[in-house]
Amino acid sequence: MEFIKHILWATDYSDESQEALLYAALFAKTFGARLSALHVVPDFSPVFYESLPAIEAELTGRLEEATASAKARIKEISASHGITFDSVLVRKGSPAKAICEAANTDKADLIVIGPAGASASGRTAIGSVANQVLRSSLVPVLVTKKRKGGQAIRKILVPTDFSGREEAERDWAWKLAKGFKGSLGFLYVMELFGHDFRLTDELFKAVLEKLKARRAKEHEDVAITEDVYKAHSAAAGIVDYASIHHYDMIVMSTHVGRVARFLLGSTTEKVIAESPVPVFAIPPGKE
Repeated sequence: MEFIKHILWATDYSDESQEALLYAALFAKTFGARLSALHVVPDFSPVFYESLPAIEAELTGRLEEATASAKARIKEISASHGITFDSVLVRKGSPAKAICEAANTDKADLIVIGPAGASASGRTAIGSVANQVLRSSLVPVLVTKKRKGGQAIRKILVPTDFSGREEAERDWAWKLAKGFKGSLGFLYVMELFGHDFRLTDELFKAVLEKLKARRAKEHEDVAITEDVYKAHSAAAGIVDYASIHHYDMIVMSTHVGRVARFLLGSTTEKVIAESPVPVFAIPPGKE
């Protein structure tokens, strides 16, 4: 399995990012991928330098100290968890922008990050950094959650609305299930208000026939199930279903076709904020 070759773990040293590291290490081990660590330190605007040239040297020195401190801190984390990093990256500037740029420059296939900055309840919003990374990243982003059962991934949930763009989503989910030797569950949430009731049996039949054909072709015994769940909203239905049926990860796109309820900032963002399990978010056009 080489479709994930390089994983970038972004850390702010929080408990959430420590949990994200365990998932990053699990993915790296499962798929034989390189694992890099990244911390972003503050940058001081050149405009600030120009307005106060007398302290430019001092600020530059502080930045160098912060960079050295970051590398030392990541080295300590590596030792304490017994996790070896292929490389340790320290960037300066806006965290979200620096994370996405580092992923592009270093050709990462996956960014792993915690939901930094979540609200006190932890169930109403994700942090601004994670949010911006999701909106800007050109590669998939795994937003992790702390779980009592640990980091094992055996059951993967794939929400669907049967749009054509979901082929890429299903492809990623299939490869992930193969790598983790897990099962796939496809879920259609039938909203009680605001959407037409679709002929889900026929739609599921078409999807399952493709997946079963692939299973036979690749000689992989990936267990597949499908279900329809009624809820007041797509996000609530996905989150509730994942919790009730003990799924370990949700795979969904950050943007799916023209369906407004699946736009980032709506269903996807709500699922990531409220989900009890990690969400593997796939950006538009990533196949």
